[in-house]
Amino acid sequence: MIQPRRVRFSWEETPLHWVPGDPFTTHLINVLHMLLPAGERWFVHVFRQALPYVTDDELKAEVKGFMGQEGTHAVAHQRVLEHMKEQGLDPTPFVENVEWLFERLLGDHTLPPTARRYWLRERLAIIAAIEHYTAVLGDWILRARPLDEAGADPVMMDLLRWHGAEEVEHRSVAFDLYTHLDGSYARRARTMALTGAVLLFLLRRGAGFLLANDPIVDGRMTARWTHFLRRSREGRVPTLRSLLMAAPRYLRPGFHPSQEGDLGAALDYIAISPAHAEFESYRRARGKQ
Repeated sequence: MIQPRRVRFSWEETPLHWVPGDPFTTHLINVLHMLLPAGERWFVHVFRQALPYVTDDELKAEVKGFMGQEGTHAVAHQRVLEHMKEQGLDPTPFVENVEWLFERLLGDHTLPPTARRYWLRERLAIIAAIEHYTAVLGDWILRARPLDEAGADPVMMDLLRWHGAEEVEHRSVAFDLYTHLDGSYARRARTMALTGAVLLFLLRRGAGFLLANDPIVDGRMTARWTHFLRRSREGRVPTLRSLLMAAPRYLRPGFHPSQEGDLGAALDYIAISPAHAEFESYRRARGKQ
């Protein structure tokens, strides 16, 4: 059964460039911290609207577990943004644009009340497409040993792998909810095409923003495709091919997200993630006060 897990991350020792000597990889992955808090709060908001229409009790329980996990993820990534700001890199302007995207452009009042059910189904399809990509990225980060070899900060890697593992764990929920309440293949294809294009745009735009405002780089580096291709060949970021090929798999008529990722590896990592042990230690210490 999918359920949220209580975790704690201590960021005091995490440097701004948490991949040493590699601001491009650092900031390309940091874009996720800017996208996820607003995005995952929006997921929870939309799923809460969908819950009354769910007639399958098992699916309803899975949806509630998904909502709990996503809420926890949003809080964890929000704290990374606060840490970045403390280090002299303020992500607020970009984050405000992301919040506008989810809260206004994809908000409840984008369409008139008469289109409420249509708009709910459309947004559920968008979430299912996004969750396909987060599962793909989650499976990648669990296997991204070149980042460890590069000396990436262990706390940041734990956050990314804990989150990635839970994305693999709940990879089917959004798709199953969409299928339960609608399931239109045309809508599924349309929203995947939109989601993939927007994701690539936001990743490049976000990395460019962070590099331009990084007090260490000081405007001396930009987000170029050559940087991306070099780092992807080194295994520090996903390859462009892996991101592009995720869409055709999703669009196969018989596709189901359970076919994606290694659930065993995800659950194995969750079992050893230092963040849960740190939370328990923190809780016991506070209980003694």
